[in-house]
Amino acid sequence: MEMKKRVSLELRDRNPVEVVELVVNNCQSADGEVEGLTDEYTELEILSMVNVGLSSLSKLPSLPKLRKLEVSDNTISGGLDSLAEKCPNLTYLNLSGNKIKELSSVEVLVSPAGQVRLSGESLFVSAQDLVPALTVCPVWLLQQNLKNLKSLDLYSCEVSTLDDYRENVFELLPQLTFLDGYDQEDNEVPDSEADNDDDDEAGPHGDEDDDEDDDEDEDEEDGSEGDEEEVGLSYLMKEGIQDEEDDGDYVEEEEDEEDEEDGDVDAADVRGEKRKRDAEDEGDDDDDE
Repeated sequence: MEMKKRVSLELRDRNPVEVVELVVNNCQSADGEVEGLTDEYTELEILSMVNVGLSSLSKLPSLPKLRKLEVSDNTISGGLDSLAEKCPNLTYLNLSGNKIKELSSVEVLVSPAGQVRLSGESLFVSAQDLVPALTVCPVWLLQQNLKNLKSLDLYSCEVSTLDDYRENVFELLPQLTFLDGYDQEDNEVPDSEADNDDDDEAGPHGDEDDDEDDDEDEDEEDGSEGDEEEVGLSYLMKEGIQDEEDDGDYVEEEEDEEDEEDGDVDAADVRGEKRKRDAEDEGDDDDDE
């Protein structure tokens, strides 16, 4: 899919000024330039253009609020002057997997008038006069305007294989905290930093996570209903067993009552038999007299 069409689809009936995050990964730039983006995206903070065939960032519009830019797996070899000029508030930049080969790749920070502005100075000289005498690398250009840049990724770029690569980049960019996911002491980016990045990337894709959470809630509800059914069945079975035990007690009670009645009858018979014998004995005594 062409980048311009993909950008239009990602708008989802919104106005560009309403877009805070835009992800157009794995589409295709027609000519290696940024397409479909305009200066109307004034509120854009996160932009991801991974594997879209970019070879230049020269047509990137002004994005004053952009904090995070993902342009990995493209063929960018320079043009960072446009990036520093149009996205001055970047804190995270991922250029991994691009064609940046060496720190000495000449990329002059050219003003609209075709002049080079030296950072912190009011001196302007012709680019033609300056280039033969000065080698300016793309990374050096980042230092000039990207004062807020804290994390830079250049892994899988050829430049990352150079000797003393990390030391040189940290020297050129003293504002950096992390390079390729590690600080100057080789400590990895803390989980809190990674979590913040994940939250940033949620955006429209965060809805999928919400759907998964909803599914989990439904599963829990279904599980609760199943537990209730099991409890109900167990309760009924327990009641049935209790009823049988109660019936058994009732039968035993009836048997005990019958035994007691039989005992009473036997005792009465014995008493009657005794009285009869006593009466007969008394009759014999009278006859003797």
